[in-house]
Amino acid sequence: MLTIAGNGMGDYTFNNISLDLTSFDIIVCDENFKEDGKNILKFNYKYIKQYILDNYKDKNLLYVVTGSPFFYSAGNLMAQKIPKEYVKIIDNISCEQYIQQKMLISGNYMESITLHGRNILDLTRFLTNRYTFILCDKNTIDKLRFFLQYIDKSKLNITIGYKLGYEDEVIEQINIDDVSKYDLTQPYVIIIETLFTRPKSEDKDFITQNGMITKKYKRDLSLQNLDLEPNQILWDIGAGSGSCAIEAYKRYKVKTILFEKQPQRVENIKINLQNHFVCETKLLEGNAEDLFNTIEQNPQRIFIGGGGEKVIQKLPYLYDRLDDNGILLINIVTLKHLALIIDILNNNKINYEIISINLTIYKGNLNMAEPQREMYQIKIIKNTL
Repeated sequence: MLTIAGNGMGDYTFNNISLDLTSFDIIVCDENFKEDGKNILKFNYKYIKQYILDNYKDKNLLYVVTGSPFFYSAGNLMAQKIPKEYVKIIDNISCEQYIQQKMLISGNYMESITLHGRNILDLTRFLTNRYTFILCDKNTIDKLRFFLQYIDKSKLNITIGYKLGYEDEVIEQINIDDVSKYDLTQPYVIIIETLFTRPKSEDKDFITQNGMITKKYKRDLSLQNLDLEPNQILWDIGAGSGSCAIEAYKRYKVKTILFEKQPQRVENIKINLQNHFVCETKLLEGNAEDLFNTIEQNPQRIFIGGGGEKVIQKLPYLYDRLDDNGILLINIVTLKHLALIIDILNNNKINYEIISINLTIYKGNLNMAEPQREMYQIKIIKNTL
């Protein structure tokens, strides 16, 4: 029989466990625990898992985990590997519950994520509620600096919960750029309170150069045809004002990388990223075709709204960089570029479809029509079968 119990908050001890520890044949726990005894075995998770799988039928085992077994815990993972009739879980307070009580925060206003040993940020849960709780490790602060680089820190309250449950615990607001007084190898969590509301995504809500922007209706259609899903990586090539990438983040919670070579447009994009509070994004300045190789991780989606003939010549390379079932979408307004794209795609045996888009907007009481330039949209789906 296996019992899984959390030790609650504080030091790596069994002091907060309300069980008769002498009733167990063997107690297993992480190597960081300070407890010692003839029946206490301390391993890393790999060995703990194997020991439990080998012995749960024959011995009365207790597996002690930190905090709560139900909150980002190896205890819950272990329970899923054992038949239900052989396992029970004894809960304890988690670091999330503990700091909620300390800060008087209702769980209805908080999302929780973990960056403990992880590099992947779930944008569907990050800064989407008033409070975001983050389970941290020694590298988390550096990651947060990147994720939040385009957000005005005066629009955030960032609180650290340091060594929660210890005698020297600290719960206080911090400047994320200066945390030198903390030993980040010690247990800590971060609470981010958002103090902003994202603006709408009308054309007037973006700073542009001479009004050059993918207009709202074409932007909506482009994002729809990209078939975006949360946490995908989107390359926006020839980003202009950044409106497509920004709207993709706000609507679909994708991770964006923007390429733009015009210095003034780069500055406009920076302002737009800040004004719309975009997280986990990267802006690269220069000729896009020279920058593709600087990005290690392949995208799932690529949108080309500019960049000129040199970018068009790189279409076979971009197709190869796409993940399987990825989508490459190109917006073109000149027949010259359309003919060049078709020629390159045909020569490289890349399948595609072309849509011709004509839009006319009627303003006021329909006395004035405002036609927009015809646009050609080329959609490519990477299928390696």
